[in-house]
Amino acid sequence: MCGRTACTLAPDEVSRACTYRNRGGQRRQPRWKDGDADKYRPSYNKSPQSNSPVLLSQRHFDQSAPVDECVLASMQWGLVPNWFKENDPKKMQYSTNNCRSETILEKKTYKDPLLKGQRCVILADGFYEWRRQGKDKQPFFIYFPQSTGVGAKQETEDESQSSASNDQERSKETMSNKFKDTETEAEWTGWRLLTMAGLFDCWTSPGGGERLYTYTVITVNASSNLEGIHDRMPAILDGEEEVRKWLDFGEIKSLDALKLLQSKNILTYHPVSSLVNNSRNNTAECLQPVCLDRKKEPVPTASSKMMMSWLKGGSPQKRKDIVETGKEQIKDKSETEAKRAGLIDQWLHGTSKKPKVQ
Repeated sequence: MCGRTACTLAPDEVSRACTYRNRGGQRRQPRWKDGDADKYRPSYNKSPQSNSPVLLSQRHFDQSAPVDECVLASMQWGLVPNWFKENDPKKMQYSTNNCRSETILEKKTYKDPLLKGQRCVILADGFYEWRRQGKDKQPFFIYFPQSTGVGAKQETEDESQSSASNDQERSKETMSNKFKDTETEAEWTGWRLLTMAGLFDCWTSPGGGERLYTYTVITVNASSNLEGIHDRMPAILDGEEEVRKWLDFGEIKSLDALKLLQSKNILTYHPVSSLVNNSRNNTAECLQPVCLDRKKEPVPTASSKMMMSWLKGGSPQKRKDIVETGKEQIKDKSETEAKRAGLIDQWLHGTSKKPKVQ
């Protein structure tokens, strides 16, 4: 299952982090659906009922758009079927945060949007899962292994962007572009976002009002390296081609798309603090690797080292700074709290849009 995620990139970074190629092989950068960039709030600890960035076909909103043209939308976690008759979606009697791939065609709540082609990709830095240990539960943060360019290579790009910051006219033109078609644009070298398969629906209260877009995360049996934590995991779409096939409902029919939903042994993870257990705790410490054996020094994995390098960067593209790990944090809690407050303030003010965590 999947009941908690983190997505800490700013709206413009999310857009740059999920560029894609259309059927013609042209590279595109998806824009945000009108007004949705303001609805999305970066967070270290997202729970159901919160809004997350979702990638889907623009055709769902504009019938004249090419079916392989993608757009970003901010949708609420927990699918509300369009046929739900109550005036308040919170009155639903069952959870729709997750949908089991094995029974997706057996339940009207999920079968209807699937057959309508309402497939989407939920974007996140990663997701949290809990391993039962007797009466206790140990949380883990699970994510794509990161390339070595996440830390050092990004600094070069940041310096380049800084030197060009005075060219305001060019900047405005870039931000106003609906898509970036040029092949010479620098590739995103930041955090590789997790791409989870999902379904969405659009609900309107019987009494009228604004449309509510919601989604569910499709789950599969856990891969061999994760089954020791939990027996289920999100259905992961690995790479641009799988993402393209899942979203292109015009070319890939529903039953063929379901074949993409397989357990994949492609994720890595590290243990994190029990702070994440409470969804009200929304600080960088939620992502921080911890040592399960306090008697031993932490032995970070290659991916966790790269994650720490990315999170601790000071550029506007890396507003995921976290406090120092290890014994220093345990010995001096007050110093840690001060650092945490300063880093979060830096993250919040690292962009002109000043995205706020919710």
